[in-house]
Amino acid sequence: MRCRAKLRLSFAQLFVRRAFMALFITDQCVNCDVCEPVCPNGAIYAGIKLYHITSKLCTECVGHFDVPQCVEVCPVECIFIDPQNIETSAQLQLKYAQLVNAG
Repeated sequence: MRCRAKLRLSFAQLFVRRAFMALFITDQCVNCDVCEPVCPNGAIYAGIKLYHITSKLCTECVGHFDVPQCVEVCPVECIFIDPQNIETSAQLQLKYAQLVNAG
C-alpha cells in the first residue's frame, strides 16, 4: 500500500511540474472496463487479464482534458507514470496533433 501511495504522489508532483510521461496500468487492474471508453485517443485496450496502454497513442489527454481521464476514473488506482517513456509537454502536444490529423 505504501508503495502505491508513493507512486500516486509522484504522479501528482510531476503533473504539477508539467513533466509528462506515458502512463501504464499495473497488474492490480481488475478489468472493470471504465478506463477504455474514456480514453480520447483509443490508447487503452483489453488484454487477457488486464488493460494496457499503448504509449504511442497516449497523450495523457493533452489536447482533450486537463488531466488524464483514465487516472481520474480508475477505481483501484492502478494507472501510473511510466518513467521509461518520458515526454515533454511539446512532444505530447505534437503527438496529439499528429493523431488528430491522421484520424
